[in-house]
Amino acid sequence: MNAILERELLSLLRSRKAFAIQAAVAILCGLLVLIRWPDGARVDLAGVRSREVFILFGYGLLTAVVLLVPVFPATSIVRERQQKTLVLLIHSPLTPLTIYLGKLVATLGFALVLIALTAPGAAACHAMGGVSLFGEVLPLYGVLIVAAVQFGTLGLYVSSRARSADGALRVTYGLVLLLAVFVLLPHMFLQGSGSLFGQIAEAIRWVSPIPAVMRVVGHGDVGEAANGGVHGPLLYVALALGLSVALATATIRRLNYRMLDRTRSSGIVTDDQASGTRLVRRLLFIVDPQRRKAEIGDSTNPVLVKEFRTRQFGRLHWLLRLVAGCATVSLGLTYATTLGSVGFGAETIGGIMVLMQVALILLLTPGLAGGLISGEHESGGWRLLRLTPLGAGVIVRGKLISVLATMTLILCATLPGYLVMMRINPLMSGQITRVVICLVLAALFAIALSAAVSSLFQRSAAATATAYCLLWLVCAGPLLIWLGRDAPFGHETVSGALQFSPLAAALSAIRAPGFAAYDLTPANWWIMGTATVVLIVILSVRVRVLLRPS
Repeated sequence: MNAILERELLSLLRSRKAFAIQAAVAILCGLLVLIRWPDGARVDLAGVRSREVFILFGYGLLTAVVLLVPVFPATSIVRERQQKTLVLLIHSPLTPLTIYLGKLVATLGFALVLIALTAPGAAACHAMGGVSLFGEVLPLYGVLIVAAVQFGTLGLYVSSRARSADGALRVTYGLVLLLAVFVLLPHMFLQGSGSLFGQIAEAIRWVSPIPAVMRVVGHGDVGEAANGGVHGPLLYVALALGLSVALATATIRRLNYRMLDRTRSSGIVTDDQASGTRLVRRLLFIVDPQRRKAEIGDSTNPVLVKEFRTRQFGRLHWLLRLVAGCATVSLGLTYATTLGSVGFGAETIGGIMVLMQVALILLLTPGLAGGLISGEHESGGWRLLRLTPLGAGVIVRGKLISVLATMTLILCATLPGYLVMMRINPLMSGQITRVVICLVLAALFAIALSAAVSSLFQRSAAATATAYCLLWLVCAGPLLIWLGRDAPFGHETVSGALQFSPLAAALSAIRAPGFAAYDLTPANWWIMGTATVVLIVILSVRVRVLLRPS
């Protein structure tokens, strides 16, 4: 285990990226404290300022843990497989338990260093008064450490089953989003019902660290549930550790020679199968993935066709499955809209729909566009593109349109819920129109940002992880300032920060609770549109530079 720690943890901590992240976290925590530090000879005896800073402090740390912790474990084992060093590890004298513990400690070491760097800020909050050391500060750090262990074991489990690093990142961030956000939605709809499903939703939501952090910092709870106190955070700790033990056990059992022996059937061409089998496949697949494709037309962009035929989930049968899944979710949201508009209000249901749609954009776009250029470098395909007579404009258009077409299908499949809301309340047509514009601009910005980031990296895993972090910071980062509205940030400061977030703009357009007081459109549209154009220009310039003879 010491050899694995020395190889992975020390090399990670010595990198420039790790130093930049550590310095940024430490500086931001210090600035939060300095903003509300008592000036002159006045001291806040009630501890109001320290509590304001402590709330932002807790949410900021939770955001850092959710965004940064899954990156390293999700690529740890699959990278060993790609570099052909996993065979050496498995056949070394190290036991599977030793290998797993070494990787877990190494991947969590960086997270623990980040959490330790924020200790001076927490100590300053305690020194300002109003924040208990044993009742709030230490429980907050305990919840964050448990969340790091939970997401670290999740990333290692996904890495042990993935075939590529960027695929492992996509699946890991999707599961993190499920465990952190989506498990809260059933409780918001079923709270107070007293039914069996309501009790199950109440228990499931404690798999997420968000309610536990909200209880610790004294900021209420998701849905304002009745049962409170310290039992909620303790329940999260128990469930998270239980899930971590289960994931760790499953991963350790996979660390043997069997995980290297993956046999795949060569399969049978569809046209060579029996007529009954072909009929069943037509009904199941709608579009046959094994059928020979037509030749590329003279007026068709070859890069666009290449992306759809070679990219994972780019084939038409996978696109149809993805659209069908999004349509099913949209029907569920439509049903919730018809039932919940009376009890919760159309604005609340619309806010939940906006959150789910933006989360879908943030989850799928970096996975689709994060490897557009870096994936070509990693696979060696960029050398072939440089030998073709294709110009930079053709390559950029083909790659961007391939992602744009997929995201257009997904967004169209999630719109029926808004049509039902317009049918229920025709006066909301203007609000829904502004929401759709915000979502379209958010998707365009996410595609442009992910593609531009992809052109700056040589490896798709690093590009995908960077795109995920940047998109989440742009969309969810300003919400940290919104949490400190009125104290310590004023209305103008919060409004100015929210204008940079497409998520906040969509919530403001639908008049969701807490965002109705802010008028963020059309300022956000201009910001998103300008940023999208600038990013596309950067992508085009970068592609032209990469196409030059070396």
